Amino acid sequence: MGKFPAIPRNDGDLTPSDHIQAIANTAGFHFAFIEQGGTSLYPSLAQRVSSPEVLRILLSIGPTETMHFQTWQDKAGNAPPLTDPTNGLVFPDLNAAPFGGEDFQTNLIMPEPCPFLSRNFPPCSIIRPTNTKGAATAAAAALTADGLFIGQTPAFFEALADLAADADRARARREFEEGP
Repeated sequence: MGKFPAIPRNDGDLTPSDHIQAIANTAGFHFAFIEQGGTSLYPSLAQRVSSPEVLRILLSIGPTETMHFQTWQDKAGNAPPLTDPTNGLVFPDLNAAPFGGEDFQTNLIMPEPCPFLSRNFPPCSIIRPTNTKGAATAAAAALTADGLFIGQTPAFFEALADLAADADRARARREFEEGP
């Protein structure tokens, strides 16, 4: 239906109660988009860095993103069903048909078995595989498409594209010097 606020824009967004709850639900699902992406983004980028310090940072952030996503996955079913009276945004009851049940259990905190790489392999629990080619550019594009950067200047988007391209061109060295 379009893009909806995930942060109240002014005091008028604080009422009616279903409107502010829709804003909170929107923020909650936006959070999941970011955290789910981070679970594979940081391992993807870690495979290309040439600095031991940057590698340590990326390898430290990745597990935190996974824990954030796991927490969200456990709480997503608590988002109350509603229709925002100001714009028609609908949040369905995630515990009712066609949702709910074993395949759509709203309080799953662990990744569920799924096909990985090929449907010929047995199912295994993954978040999603890492892919190093174009990882930073893809992340920047996804965040932009999600509306995270609405209102930013053309200079911002140029700088973002340049940073992502530089990150995608980075190559890991075969050997790191001994770190501190």
